[in-house]
This record gives sequence, C-alpha cells and structure tokens, in this order.
Amino acid sequence: MQALGRQILIELYQCDPEVLNSEERIRDILVEATRRSGATIVSHTFHTFSPHGVSGVVVIAESHVAIHTWPEYGYAAVDVFTCGERIDPWTIAEYLQQELHARSSSCMELKRGLFREPVSHKPLAAETLAVAP
Repeated sequence: MQALGRQILIELYQCDPEVLNSEERIRDILVEATRRSGATIVSHTFHTFSPHGVSGVVVIAESHVAIHTWPEYGYAAVDVFTCGERIDPWTIAEYLQQELHARSSSCMELKRGLFREPVSHKPLAAETLAVAP
C-alpha cells in the first residue's frame, strides 16, 4: 500500500515549564524546527491561554505542524502531518526535544491516506501545463 502522508505524534515530558508557557519561545522553536525539516512554511498562528499554556500551528505547503503545551505538567503534545517525501518530520521531533528540554519523550508514526493502487503526491509537470490550441 502507498500512503499520501505521514503523521508523527510526539509526546514530550518533563519539559521546561517557562519555555512551555512562552508564546514567543514556542513560536520561534516550532517555526525553526519546521524550517529545519525542509518544509515550505505558508503561515503560522499561536495563542496563549489563561492561566497558562500555548497552542500553535505552522501551516506548511505539505500540511501542518501543531503544538499544545501544559506547563503545569511539563508536557507538550505535537502533531506533524506531511505529504511527499521531501520533508524529514523526525528533524522536528529531535529539535523540539532539545529546545523544550524534554527529559523523556515518545513518538509514533502513522501512514495516512492508504491506497492499494499507486498515487502521486504532486501532478507531473506535463499534467499541469495547459495545452495550447
């Protein structure tokens, strides 16, 4: 079977609570992790909750990278969904573990959009060109 995409679920434990509660730091870390993976960043948005916690998403041409933090538990949940073979989502996981100072983590990879027949992630260049009359 061939998959349209890969989804990496990242669980980060015993992280630095101050980093987890800083919207600016979380944004900078997630955007840099995404950049390092080779993804094409389209936009991003982040939000700080009261009394604590940050959620954010980096929209990429290849799908998305999302994070939700619980500083009071030293925990962050991250979802990386990519299509195509150009991006290395594991680069994101490694960078986040380092920058959030996670003392333990677990990761799971899922294949998404499974098809028995071959699929193309992107149309071939010839298929996208308009035929001149």
